[in-house]
Formats: sequence, structure tokens, C-alpha cells
Amino acid sequence: MNFYITLTTRCNLQCSYCYGKSCQDFGSNFGDLEIDYSVPSSINYGIQDLARFLGQALHSTIIFYGGEPLLEVEKIAKIMDDTTADRYIIQTNGLLLDRLDPKYIRRLDTVLVSIDGSEFLTDRNRGRGVYRTMVRNLESLRENGFKGEIIARMTVAIGTEIDREVTWLISNKDFPFKSIHWQLDAMFWQSDFDSDRFESWTEGVYNKGVNRLVKMWVERMESSGKVLKIYPFISVMQSLLMNEKSKLRCGAGWNTFNIQTDGKITPCPVMAGMRNFYLGDIWTTKPLDLEDSVFVGKPCIECGVLDLCGGRCLYANATKLWGDEGYRLVCNTVVNLVDSLKSVEPRIKRLLSEGKIKISDFDHARYNSCEIIP
Repeated sequence: MNFYITLTTRCNLQCSYCYGKSCQDFGSNFGDLEIDYSVPSSINYGIQDLARFLGQALHSTIIFYGGEPLLEVEKIAKIMDDTTADRYIIQTNGLLLDRLDPKYIRRLDTVLVSIDGSEFLTDRNRGRGVYRTMVRNLESLRENGFKGEIIARMTVAIGTEIDREVTWLISNKDFPFKSIHWQLDAMFWQSDFDSDRFESWTEGVYNKGVNRLVKMWVERMESSGKVLKIYPFISVMQSLLMNEKSKLRCGAGWNTFNIQTDGKITPCPVMAGMRNFYLGDIWTTKPLDLEDSVFVGKPCIECGVLDLCGGRCLYANATKLWGDEGYRLVCNTVVNLVDSLKSVEPRIKRLLSEGKIKISDFDHARYNSCEIIP
């Protein structure tokens, strides 16, 4: 089982699509959902209680999450000292990685670092100098013996040219990324929905960019025999090739859960404080009792691509902050992604039959904080 440990809700950045939008979104209407505003900003439970809870799981992954988790670097060290997880993962903006002792760095399996693409775009969204500081810290990771996977985790907002930014991350000279994932800045807030603007961007820029990126991805296989680890592509294509049906691909609510700062358990960290989705706590709940707790509802369960998409996002499905129209527009991007990948499946099967690539080239770590479906 996989557990996000939300260490703090505090952050050392004020990104335009997170802090900026949160300041404009006070008073969102969550309908019948009850929001718990008493959740503390940092962990207020004992690490020994967390260790006892996790010890009841046969296998476990811990994903350090925030806010910015490295603001609680001492608690990260304490948790790694006192628990015996199979994997330790961190999702971070990368600015404070130099605070983590190398002995803990070497025990990390995966580091997901928030970067939106080029230096210009990243600094525009996150703050001046963020890109350079992050790159220096990633270089230090390797110097300090980190052997695991580093994933560029992009936030893709209106204006982003997805194919240009992903290609830049793969080939940039400062720190070329071998693994890339992205999430759309969509349906997280209520006040930022502009139907005409979002539709114009998704139809005119984003979907076309995804199609070009898929084309480049396959052409790279054909020319070099290399399968680039672009998570939204590699995971869905593996399912297509293996005729595999998928539940919610991030695992939220069925094999992946969040322990919020007060020890209560929710399906995912974005759903912290949503009382309707409290599933228990670390004192009275057994990990195995959480499995298959929550799944997406309508309209996802009536969708033709559900078996490949898995439902995209449990939070978005529960809140529907952009209404039916916004939900439809976001779902159109998923259908476009699936259709684009299906269109190149025959070429990939031909490469497999010719021995140019192997089915194992599509293997990837699962439930590692990549939602898969953007």
C-alpha cells in the first residue's frame, strides 16, 4: 500500500497557480461536502503512532508531501529512522533538497521535482531564481549518492506549449530529465474557470501539442529504439499493449491514501480536510481495511475511455468545481490523449515484432505520485 504523509501545508514559494489562485478562491462552494478547517498546518501526532500504523501493512510506500515537505526535514529523518517502508518518495519544489542529510538522500527511491519546463517558464510561474537553485540541488543529489529516479513534475497551465516544454526538459543542457509527468491546472479551484479561454487553449494549443509530442515519442522509438519515459504516454500505452484495464491510475482511494497532519486518513492529499471522505485514522484503522474504499462516480463511470483513464481525478470527480461544462472540456483532453496513443499503437506493435523495442521498455514505477492522466 502507498501512503502520502502530508508533513505540512506551508510552502516556501508563492506559485501563480497555487498560492495566487488560492487567494482568489476563498468561499468556494463545495455543495454538500463538509470542509474541516481545523486541520493543523504541520504534523501534530507522534511518529511512533505512525510507525505502528504502517507496521501493520505487509508492504508500504511512503510519499513525503506538503506544502513543501522539506520545511519539516527533521520529521522526514525521524520517519525514515523509525519506519521500514519498501520505498520512500518525496514530492518537492527542490529548493531545500540541500537540507536533507546524504544518508537519507541515498535511501530515497524517487524524487519528484516541480518544474514547469524552461527556466523562463518555471521562474515566471514559481519565482525568480527558482530554476537555477533547483538544478544545483538536483546535481548535488547525484553527487551525494542518490541512485533513484528523478521525475520532472510539470504544472501545465493556459499558455503552456506542452510539446515544446517537454522536449526542452528532455534535451536541456543544465539537467536533462529522463522521466517526465505533468498535470493540468484545471478543476482544482472554482474561481479560475473561464470556459471560452480554456476551450480555446485546449483545442487550439494543448491537444495539438500532445498529438505532436506523441508523434515525436514514436519517431524516437523508430529512429533510436529508445522509449522515453513520459508517464502519461508510457503507462497508457502499456495498458493498450497488454489489454489491461485500469482503476484510478494514481491509486487514490483504492491502494493509495493520505495521512493528513492530524493523523486522519483521506483518499489523497488534495482531499485533506474533506470530512465526507475521512476513512479513519492512524490509531483505530488498520491499513488493509482501507483497500478499495472510494471510487469515482458519474460521469466517469459512464465514459467510454474509463478502462484506460481510470477516472482521472477523485477530487475533481467529487467536487466538480468547474461544473458540467468544465468537466466536459477537461475530459476532452483525456479522450484526445487516448485517441492519439491508439493511433500510434500499430507502429509500436510493429517495432515490438521487429525487435526494435521490447515490451519491458514500457515498464515504470506505479503509484509513485504520478497521477498518469494529466
